[in-house]
Amino acid sequence: MIIVKPYETKNVKAAVGIWNEVVRAGIAFPQEEELDEITGDEFLKAQSFTGLAVDEASGEILALYILHPNNVGRCSHISNASYAVRADLRGRHIGEIIVKHCIEKARELGFRILQFNAVVASNIHARNLYQRLGFIELGKIPGGFRMKDGTFEDIVPQYISLT
Repeated sequence: MIIVKPYETKNVKAAVGIWNEVVRAGIAFPQEEELDEITGDEFLKAQSFTGLAVDEASGEILALYILHPNNVGRCSHISNASYAVRADLRGRHIGEIIVKHCIEKARELGFRILQFNAVVASNIHARNLYQRLGFIELGKIPGGFRMKDGTFEDIVPQYISLT
């Protein structure tokens, strides 16, 4: 069984390892710099919530997500999140577990909307998941994401109401 639990410093190595896989691939996260254990711990603790998907039997960390305000002040009721599933475990619906947990956690923290600013158009698996869960696509921003190879890909911002 997979459970989602809050991030703790003792999990930094595994969490940063999963995060950096996505950064290195260069096809989903806007970050270009990898995290080390110090910067990773600071980054993961700075979020409104960082959740870890854990195999309950083995204690192995399978995935993580970060949740935080999308903006400040009058827009701070809108949240944003990023998700990372260990590369060797993708396709097993772990992403769905963490996205659903994130939606509930965002509600619990008082956010009214969960918005994704930069879903890469070719990330069909994520887009299909978000559609199944009720997210609304807001159109396309042509060339909004620079891929690792230097080409530009459209992004598809989307949101779901949490109220």
